[in-house]
Amino acid sequence: MSDIYYEFGTAADRWDRAQMFFEAKEYMTAARILEGLVEEVPEQVAPRLLLARTYYHSARLGKAEAELRAVLERDPVEHYARLMLGRTLERQGRSAEAAGHLRMAAAFSGDFDFGTGRTDAQGPSAG
Repeated sequence: MSDIYYEFGTAADRWDRAQMFFEAKEYMTAARILEGLVEEVPEQVAPRLLLARTYYHSARLGKAEAELRAVLERDPVEHYARLMLGRTLERQGRSAEAAGHLRMAAAFSGDFDFGTGRTDAQGPSAG
């Protein structure tokens, strides 16, 4: 695919396309589209969070961690980013560092029964 495909259309078109590729588990393609969106609108949390998820699912954990930390700089109480950061750190073997983020994610989401179940990094439930 040419680079034109990743840049074609409005930001909304590219967002829709990135979500489509993410849902199809085409994480590398979704990431290419999202990287451009994040560059264009760095203040928006949603594209950055989906980009972090694409990195997480394609095992690019360092990049996922960097994007999640950028989300949390903009929105420190974004509980899903906090949860994902904890899971990302766990996958990197950094359990002690992950524990604090996982506790905060549980508190922010109102899950005070933390530790009895595990939520994975597939995304917030649609509702």
